[in-house]
Amino acid sequence: MTALVLFGTLILMLLIGVPISVSLGAATMVSLLTVDVPLAVIPQRMFTALDSVSIMAIPFFVLAGNLMTEGGISRRLVDFCNSIIGNVRGGMAYAMVLACAFFAALSGSAPATVLAIGGMLYPDMIRIGYPPARCAGLLAVSGGLGPIIPPSIIMVVYCTITNSSVGDMFKGGIVAGIMISIVLVILCIIYANKEKWPKNTVKLSAGQLFRSFFSALPALLLPVIILGGIYSGLMTPTESAAVAVIYSFIVGVFVYKEIRTENLYRILLESGKSSAMMLFIIATSTAFSWLFTFSGISGQMVDVIVSMHLAPWLFCLIVALILLVFGTFLEGIAICVLLVPVLWPIAQSLGVHAIHFGMIMCTAIVIGNMTPPVAVNLFAAASVSKLKMGEIAKGELPFFLGFVGVFFLFVFIPGLSTLLIG
Repeated sequence: MTALVLFGTLILMLLIGVPISVSLGAATMVSLLTVDVPLAVIPQRMFTALDSVSIMAIPFFVLAGNLMTEGGISRRLVDFCNSIIGNVRGGMAYAMVLACAFFAALSGSAPATVLAIGGMLYPDMIRIGYPPARCAGLLAVSGGLGPIIPPSIIMVVYCTITNSSVGDMFKGGIVAGIMISIVLVILCIIYANKEKWPKNTVKLSAGQLFRSFFSALPALLLPVIILGGIYSGLMTPTESAAVAVIYSFIVGVFVYKEIRTENLYRILLESGKSSAMMLFIIATSTAFSWLFTFSGISGQMVDVIVSMHLAPWLFCLIVALILLVFGTFLEGIAICVLLVPVLWPIAQSLGVHAIHFGMIMCTAIVIGNMTPPVAVNLFAAASVSKLKMGEIAKGELPFFLGFVGVFFLFVFIPGLSTLLIG
């Protein structure tokens, strides 16, 4: 009865357009009427969900990403990537994929990656003759590298729930990000020759390459500082996130001189709003998941699935399909906090590696960002390109299928997720 009221209320509120965080909290409060649990338990659970050192990394990563976004790195990254590619057919498309990969290592956000890189590259690509829908579709899919290439907020949330290593999870994200980038570049090569995309306007030269490299170097050092601090053992993920904020501030204000004093308040305010939204979703999702577990349904699900003696790969495939469906209409962090407490005990009982399961979870959530009706990547690409969602969805199809192909490689080959883990 409790589970029925819990999910029934949640679905009803989502259908009438209530924000996911409020829907989760309201569904939890309504469902308390069906169980003998004091109301005080819910705020306690919400507070406990946020009382974690790992969770503290989220506002720091958000602020560091916003500082770097406002600090003028987009144009420098685009110039550097164009200099690497040179004057080849479809060169600006390759540069878009590379720039999104580099920017992903700074922001950790898919929509931010789409808006920042798209705002720089898309107008120039259309001006020299790239097909608009294909270009916007590539942008939407390449932006999906944001939450996969570390630092990734979704990965931090997952590791907090499962008590896994954030550093190991980031290593899995590096492998996935590189593989997806390679697949996207290969597809760009195919379609550049098939559809006769224009050549890059930037010619390859050592002088231009060195100038653009040194201009982009301060930005490129940020992921080195974050990941280097974690893997060297000098800093925890939270400490590295705090150091990243200081470094981003110095680069944006004193090195690139793009951030003015009057802009700092706006950056802090936007970062605070984004962080508060994420933390509130985590808090209400945790209370929702706790009540679901308390109702006994979660334990019964574990017992039933374990008794079926499923092969680990088959369970991972089923989970992948479930996540792809949930990703089309729920926010990523909410999916993570809602489903991981339910699915991870089952995966653990079947011997699935925590990092493998986490990569399935995080990559499926990103794919949901490209799939209507939520499709935040498509909305971001539409705001840049001024095209209709349907046009972008058609244009992104080959790149989307390539992304999904890499995802299923990770589902069926666990060793890819743990390739860099000693």
